[in-house]
Amino acid sequence: MKKAVFLLIMLIALLPIENNLFSYPIDGYQLTGIRRLLRLSLIVDGKLRGTMPLPGARKSCSEIKLNLMNTRGDSLAWLPAVDPTFQKQIDALFPNRHESYSLAVLEITPGKPVRFAKRQEDRQFPPGSVGKLAIAAGIFTELKNIFPDSVEKRRELLRTRMVVADKWIISDHHEMPIYNPETKALTYRAAREGDVFSLYEWLDHALSASANSAASMVWKELMLMRAYGKNYPPDPEQEKEFFEKSKKSELGDIAMSTVNDPLRILGITEDEWRLGSFFTGTGKRMVPGSGGSLGTPIGLIKFLIAVERGKAVDEWSSLEIKRLMYMTAKRIRYASSPALNNAAVYFKSGSQYKCKQEEGFKCGKYMGNVENYMNSVAIVEHPEGRIYLVALMSNVLRKNSAVEHQTIATYVDRILAK
Repeated sequence: MKKAVFLLIMLIALLPIENNLFSYPIDGYQLTGIRRLLRLSLIVDGKLRGTMPLPGARKSCSEIKLNLMNTRGDSLAWLPAVDPTFQKQIDALFPNRHESYSLAVLEITPGKPVRFAKRQEDRQFPPGSVGKLAIAAGIFTELKNIFPDSVEKRRELLRTRMVVADKWIISDHHEMPIYNPETKALTYRAAREGDVFSLYEWLDHALSASANSAASMVWKELMLMRAYGKNYPPDPEQEKEFFEKSKKSELGDIAMSTVNDPLRILGITEDEWRLGSFFTGTGKRMVPGSGGSLGTPIGLIKFLIAVERGKAVDEWSSLEIKRLMYMTAKRIRYASSPALNNAAVYFKSGSQYKCKQEEGFKCGKYMGNVENYMNSVAIVEHPEGRIYLVALMSNVLRKNSAVEHQTIATYVDRILAK
């Protein structure tokens, strides 16, 4: 009896997303100070043993460009009409698949007409860690507010502001890559209280390793940026006083504003994408949530378009967000399709699954029988010039949705290759 109860408790657990291992161009260490990038660069240069990144993951910072900084981008201030032929091809993928599959896909290959297709594009899902892209938009918004005329000072703050992990990281099981440049030792583990990373590194951990702890640490810093403005960062006593003496309602208002207002500026409505609470239990206790979190394919594709147009805050911020999404090591879920091995993939995913006891069924990762949400957003750039954006969301019970998204990625890419 005790064993059955224990199993039931374990199965009911709601488990957020796994790692995106790992983003940002490999040569970005000098720009960012993100230490794990130094290790990857040594591997690519043959100076350190390790797994060589896929061909599509070896772009340099200077090779990553925004694709819609032109009149074509201006024409995409609003989503285009559906392309009938393309829509028919996309629809053909889904008759025998679960009804929950929802997506938006936009081809922007230079020299070809823009093509758009969609399916249940306004269906709402819990966004999971795809929502961490809103954290990225938030921090670049606050950086611009502090230093409106200097991207150099924004980058310097990201590099030099060292943030100590505290109770806000509790709890999180996601492992992060921690590299010691002196010993060349690499470890993978969850964040611990007392860990020290720069803002750049915390943001990288939030997006590439998808660590809930890192997302909460960055979100906390966003609130401090909003509160202190040009006087950011506060000293430890000021920070403590801010969180202890501010009304909970005021903290909640600040938190929701920092991550959701940047989305509204981009024309993404509250019903298309919003964050409603912190990613860690302590964060939720410290700062009250509001309205719950949700996402839709249409809201997410609007964000990808804004990034490519240089409108996600501004051109510099958009390029940084795109670099932070660049897959440079192990690819997972949608991005793991072998069809994309030679392509540059800018990616974020999120999952959320929940299980209960069911005779004849064994719960596993991304195979929940109560909930099994899987969300993928990607910008795909093939070396021959084919470029497209995609947002795919689903809730298919009892199936490995990571494999399903990988399979759909292969089929979508095949359609676009014609």
